[in-house]
Amino acid sequence: MDTRVQTPPTAAAASHADGTFPITLQLNGTSHEANVTPWVTLLDLLREEAHLTGTKKGCDHGQCGACTVLLDGKRVNSCLQLAVAVDGCSVQTIEGLAGDDGQTLDPLQQAFMDHDAFQCGYCTPGQICSARGLIAEGRAHTRDEVRELMSGNICRCGAYTNITDAVMSVLEKEGAAR
Repeated sequence: MDTRVQTPPTAAAASHADGTFPITLQLNGTSHEANVTPWVTLLDLLREEAHLTGTKKGCDHGQCGACTVLLDGKRVNSCLQLAVAVDGCSVQTIEGLAGDDGQTLDPLQQAFMDHDAFQCGYCTPGQICSARGLIAEGRAHTRDEVRELMSGNICRCGAYTNITDAVMSVLEKEGAAR
């Protein structure tokens, strides 16, 4: 998982009198502008400003993966990313994975349902976003690789076997499994 902290672009360097910085990002394919204070995380921007509450706040320390989103296609813990650092970036959340009609599920969302890969559901959005990023990375081809590369996403209910089954089923359908 990419946890690097990016230097804010110079466009965001001009703060307003109230100490906020203007940022623009592509949020689930739509341009989103906001004025944020320098300490606001991407997670808080998503939940409090954009009202996208699918991304969960678990530990707020980057240790559980509940807040995983895709930043320019790479999985990141949104609780560790400052909003000013993602100015100009593309962010995809669990809400952005479904089809444009809002009814067609992403194959991973469907696989999680088909394989009963959740219990309480709290970690599910982060697990699915992490799995979507994992598949895009192209590094996981076996059950062991999926388990290892998804180890940053904790499921306190212990649905790991079913989560792995769901991810493997999508890998197999997309021809990436060995």
